[in-house]
Amino acid sequence: MRFATVIFLLISLAGCGAADSESSRTDAQRDSAIAESAVPGAAGVKSALSVSDSANARRALEDSIMSADDQ
Repeated sequence: MRFATVIFLLISLAGCGAADSESSRTDAQRDSAIAESAVPGAAGVKSALSVSDSANARRALEDSIMSADDQ
């Protein structure tokens, strides 16, 4: 339940930024900073980033296997 709450808050906050404000941080950098902070829910953000990184690595591996099969 806590994980779902953190994800909901992150999605809600993503839409709150001004359209013309230019941030020097990327989304990944901002999420990593939140994950390493002491704010409530930071552990959930860290877990979500870990799951996302794992899925991206798996997808990259699958893509490389598929491109090797095509040759």
